[in-house]
Amino acid sequence: MENIIDENFPWSKTQNNLSLFLKPCKENIFELIIILIELEHMRIFWFILLISSGFFCNAGSTSVAQISDKHACKVLQAINNNSNLPDSIRQLIVVFNHLPKDSSAILVALEKVNSTWNMVASPVKAGIGRKGFADPGEKREGDLKSPSGLFRLGKLFCYDNSVSTKMPFIQTTSADKWIDDPESPDYNRLVRGATSAKSWENMKLTSNEYYYCMVIEYNFYPVVKGMGSAIFLHLSLGENPNAGAGCVIIRQKDMEWLLKWMTPDSNPSILMGTEKMLINGLIK
Repeated sequence: MENIIDENFPWSKTQNNLSLFLKPCKENIFELIIILIELEHMRIFWFILLISSGFFCNAGSTSVAQISDKHACKVLQAINNNSNLPDSIRQLIVVFNHLPKDSSAILVALEKVNSTWNMVASPVKAGIGRKGFADPGEKREGDLKSPSGLFRLGKLFCYDNSVSTKMPFIQTTSADKWIDDPESPDYNRLVRGATSAKSWENMKLTSNEYYYCMVIEYNFYPVVKGMGSAIFLHLSLGENPNAGAGCVIIRQKDMEWLLKWMTPDSNPSILMGTEKMLINGLIK
């Protein structure tokens, strides 16, 4: 692990005064003793300060070798506090915000090797619903909130006929619609072609937001009328991930990295909610 206390910290400057060791004069003995005491006190002070600021976290069975910042530390805490994650899940995306109404979030990708979760990349920014995360089970159609919970990552749609991924995908056509009409029998499902539904999302837009679009399988098994639909992992409008109606939104380069990393056998899934929800444990 890299040195976590840099040369600009006060105790480091004090430590430089140990050059007094090189001076054999007896009159320096007193000064040397005082500096050694000061040095030890400063070491203890900074160690306590780092602990109280949350630099160190109890990672349990989770690898801390790749922890690079406070976001990663919180994710590892959340994983340990959601101990009943199915064993079949070996690739996990964690998305969280700090306050329930924040539309900006952090996304971290993790992979399970044996019984240990490891971060595979640095945390990245993500956009979520304009009104943040709904409480577990409280997501509703049109509320502009992202759902909270653990969900499988499902079908991948792409405008192109070639994608650099091991995940199965469908090339999007202009006839593809995702039904968001709660009264339709096809609610929260893909329809290709004509539909009797009163409203839907076009899967092929004039923008590139759905160029890569992966279904987050919220409200799937079973589909419940009015509980929310069309929750996707898709691209942002620009380099800064924007808020949406409930989806998770990331930059194209981050999506492309995730797609190269994902493998079907690892059952890629997504755990999402507020920082407080995840650290308290959604999946116990």
